[in-house]
Amino acid sequence: MPGLEVNDFSAPDEVRSPDRTTVELVKLGNGEVGRYTFQPGWKWSECIKPAVGTDTCQVEHVGYVVSGRLGISYEDGTGGEVGAGSVYRIAPGHDGWVIGDDPAVVVEFQGAATYARV
Repeated sequence: MPGLEVNDFSAPDEVRSPDRTTVELVKLGNGEVGRYTFQPGWKWSECIKPAVGTDTCQVEHVGYVVSGRLGISYEDGTGGEVGAGSVYRIAPGHDGWVIGDDPAVVVEFQGAATYARV
């Protein structure tokens, strides 16, 4: 399909606001791009788990860290960290949390459509 499609986070198509979380979604074509802002003290198992009801995050994420730092862990003890400038893929079955005293801001190209949806 030829043409240019543009959307802007200054006027997102949808906003979700679970505890210590802001998820802003913009639609492009048949998909959505999300900008997530996680406040200091945010942890998936404390802030999102109560809303979605699963033991771990079941969304596969592909994105880019704009600022801040996140820790990721899996039930088998593996995991790691992503920080500003990182491009990442996080497989389903994880927990995550903000590292440090600054918000973490990420832009996601996969996972936004269903993340933190009740």
